[in-house]
Amino acid sequence: MSKFQKKRGKSSPEISTASLPDIIFMLLFFFMVVTVLRDATQQVDVNVPNASELTKLEKKSLVNHIYVGKPKKQYRAAYGTSPRIQLGDKISDIKDIPLFLEKHRAQVPEKQIPAIKTSLRVDGDVTMGILADLKTQLRKSGQLLVNYSAKPQAE
Repeated sequence: MSKFQKKRGKSSPEISTASLPDIIFMLLFFFMVVTVLRDATQQVDVNVPNASELTKLEKKSLVNHIYVGKPKKQYRAAYGTSPRIQLGDKISDIKDIPLFLEKHRAQVPEKQIPAIKTSLRVDGDVTMGILADLKTQLRKSGQLLVNYSAKPQAE
């Protein structure tokens, strides 16, 4: 008689799915906490020009976005068809730039304030007069790091 016998008919135990809802809710909660939603709805049409030399912005939390272009169709009744400046999530005037910059500086830790950049997304059809006024106001407000957004040039 043999000492060793093959075990037949035994199957592996079933996997318990009792903790599956807990895991799913934990993942859902995690993604809800870490997801950053867009803070500004673009209200102006911006078709940025093409460029050959581009660099990517590293810390997006230190960037102010200023959009310059003609208002979108749903906003033309209120703002007209001439090019406008959008600061954050509302269309504003050039005189509102210092307050816009100061609000952003208040939210940034003090040691990172010198690294704050302003990203200009300017439509290709906007005249240089608006852009010159904008840059002058940025200079007066102490914002000297300016970035111009562009699309990569098609090869």
